[in-house]
Amino acid sequence: MAAPLELYCWSGAWGLPSVDADCLAVLTYARFAGAPLKVHKISNPWRSPSGTLPALQTLEDGVLSQTHQIITYLRKQKYNADYDLSATQGADTLAFVSLLEEKLLPAYIHTFWVDAKNYVEHTRKWYADAIPFPLNFVLPNQIHKRHLERLQMLRGDRWIEDEEELEKELYREAQECMTNLSQRLGTQKFFFGDAPASLDAHVFSYLAPLLKVQLPNRKLQQHLKSLDNLCNYCASILSIYFACEGDGPYAPIKTHAEETPDSDEEPHKRRSQVLSVMVGVVAMIGYALLSGIVSIQRVSDGDVRSRGITMDDDDEEEE
Repeated sequence: MAAPLELYCWSGAWGLPSVDADCLAVLTYARFAGAPLKVHKISNPWRSPSGTLPALQTLEDGVLSQTHQIITYLRKQKYNADYDLSATQGADTLAFVSLLEEKLLPAYIHTFWVDAKNYVEHTRKWYADAIPFPLNFVLPNQIHKRHLERLQMLRGDRWIEDEEELEKELYREAQECMTNLSQRLGTQKFFFGDAPASLDAHVFSYLAPLLKVQLPNRKLQQHLKSLDNLCNYCASILSIYFACEGDGPYAPIKTHAEETPDSDEEPHKRRSQVLSVMVGVVAMIGYALLSGIVSIQRVSDGDVRSRGITMDDDDEEEE
């Protein structure tokens, strides 16, 4: 019997299987298609074979780390949630996925990673608490930078330097997109009837976090909650496909390490942890030196008291 495919993804919280939209899309599609994955829910992307999340370890194609690559691979392995779709429905799927990436994804990134209040009080705080020390001083900033670059790439020539104007446009387009999704869904259980498809996985991966996470700034959440059919849609997917992962559909999800400890992997895990700590310490020291938080001063031999590393008391603590 072939070894099961191994999927590495961000761990979950707030009743969600994963806190990351890309990971959530892959997890949801795999459940829809019945793919037998061995899932590792982790809070340190350096523990994945690609150093990023999500990551699917395969025998033929190595490690896949892009959402569309993973879903395409699962289809080739005959785990195809779109098998029964007509050509017209297949075209509709491509059109709506494109709409999501153009209209909803930018506002999603802005909500969690750009909005100052949400980022400081929620997003950065969660990742800093979840990621093990000392990587929690380095990785949240790196993830933040990647999301900002992704947002600018998505906007392209339409990027607006004025922060207030950018937010207004992003949120307006996202609200219009959610309204269109609500109208398209109507009274159906899923977007193409009684069976879920890949479009449902993509829609759910954006809507569920916006619905479930208690953010300080809830502009998008307030609009989403006014669309009852989309709220019921998210609740239905959670209760049907992810109820077994906690005390209930909205219970916090335990990590894979907490659920299935494997004593055979302990030596490897310990080595990885030691290496992670060493790399994290080096990264923090390098960051401190480059940013000027810590400086090395040249002094005369007679002034022993001022020798070594001195801290600048006027520097503010990083947010």
